[in-house]
Amino acid sequence: MSNQTGESGQTRPKKKLIINAFVEMCSGHQSPGLWRHPSDQSHNFTSVQHWVELAKLLESAKFHGIFIADVLGGYDVYRNSLTPAIVSGAQWPVNEPLSVVPAMAAATKSLGFGVTVSTSYEAPYHLHRRLATVDHLTNGRLGWNIVTSYLDSAARNIAGREKQVAHDERYEQAEEYLRVMYKLFASSWRDDAVVLDREKGVYTDPEAVRQINHEGKFFSVPGPAIVQPTPQRVPLLLQAGTSKAGKLFAAQHAEAVFVSSHAPQVCAKNIAEVRQLAREKFGRDGNKIKVLSLVTPILGRTEEEAKEKLADYRKYASTEGALALFGGWTGMDLSKYGDDEELREVESNAVRSTVDAYARFSPPGSKWTKHTVAEHVSIGGNGPIIVGTPKQVADGLEAWINEADVDGFNFGYALFPGSFQDIIDLLLPELRKRGLFWDDYAVPGGTYRENFYGAQGQKYPLEEHIASKYQWKAGVPSEEHKIPE
Repeated sequence: MSNQTGESGQTRPKKKLIINAFVEMCSGHQSPGLWRHPSDQSHNFTSVQHWVELAKLLESAKFHGIFIADVLGGYDVYRNSLTPAIVSGAQWPVNEPLSVVPAMAAATKSLGFGVTVSTSYEAPYHLHRRLATVDHLTNGRLGWNIVTSYLDSAARNIAGREKQVAHDERYEQAEEYLRVMYKLFASSWRDDAVVLDREKGVYTDPEAVRQINHEGKFFSVPGPAIVQPTPQRVPLLLQAGTSKAGKLFAAQHAEAVFVSSHAPQVCAKNIAEVRQLAREKFGRDGNKIKVLSLVTPILGRTEEEAKEKLADYRKYASTEGALALFGGWTGMDLSKYGDDEELREVESNAVRSTVDAYARFSPPGSKWTKHTVAEHVSIGGNGPIIVGTPKQVADGLEAWINEADVDGFNFGYALFPGSFQDIIDLLLPELRKRGLFWDDYAVPGGTYRENFYGAQGQKYPLEEHIASKYQWKAGVPSEEHKIPE
């Protein structure tokens, strides 16, 4: 495939793909049960060295970054119990992700780190301090994947509520949360506030630090920020969410959007809508919002070898773990249905429509029971697996680029770290041969944002991005830079 085709049918220059490893501080992540495989090492997730070695491996292959998922509660919808997740190890236990990033950064120079942190349960002032500290310790290689959380188990344990705040209210709160964070990151300190004047004994110019005095519906934060300006001023902003509220949020705030669906046709409309909203409502170039899709490649030197790997992996996959994850993602308990019950014919509209989305591109006449759902989720989670030779997998990725207009991939794993090693040894050379992946970082030793956009000096958000309006630039008196509301 030598060209990529746009909506108009015209060919366009090939994209240089953004490629991240998709992980979580747990065993198995999107492939529950695979921790039992004799070649899998994901159970070592409590070891710093485990993550340091992964970071070094990925940087040697020139991955853009590590995208680290997170949840704040257990998956207890299936069977109305946490037991299936506990037994199968389905994202349980799970550690906090930000803590290990400085160790990975100390062992690398260019690799970025996109870390998932929720806006629902932590004061903005405290989260700003945590993120700003890590942006300093990584020399500007931090990204923040902004989520609003989705598990009622988290609400019960952190907020003392039986259920989550309603979906749209969570996004309303997140909208204000971002405004507070922009003020703390970019408006409270001027770029040149820290002067380190040894002769005068002045560490920080007091005229270049100010309160933000935020008073809103959800938050009251006087400031000033407690951490000095960071290398990126604001971490690279990532977001996942394709609801109406989620798309609007992404159109204004996201520099990258993470999508997960089993076929490119399913998410193509959402991607186009986010970019259109960005242009029409927020004056942004929609094409500069980069979309990353979840894919789990199963690679072999021959098609037969790849299929044998998949068959081997399926022996270890956990049906119970997969249904626990599905229950948490959708709020649907499939234990209520019989083993052979066709889920597209059940009474629940929500179950029918959700399973229809999974089954949309399956062969005609196929039956979708809870075990069919489990098989689809048990390896690769809520994204596709692409099985085959490097050429076949690369063809599959190009289909996602052409049909959904994605800009890159968060690659999940079946085996840790073997799946990533296969990607490095087999897939990346094929992508490079096709002109789809770089030979080296655009800015070796640069910030996550510089390498993300492939532009030296692009440490801060683009001028068109809302965060840029908050930046208090060097030499500007405070009265000439009013803090945006």
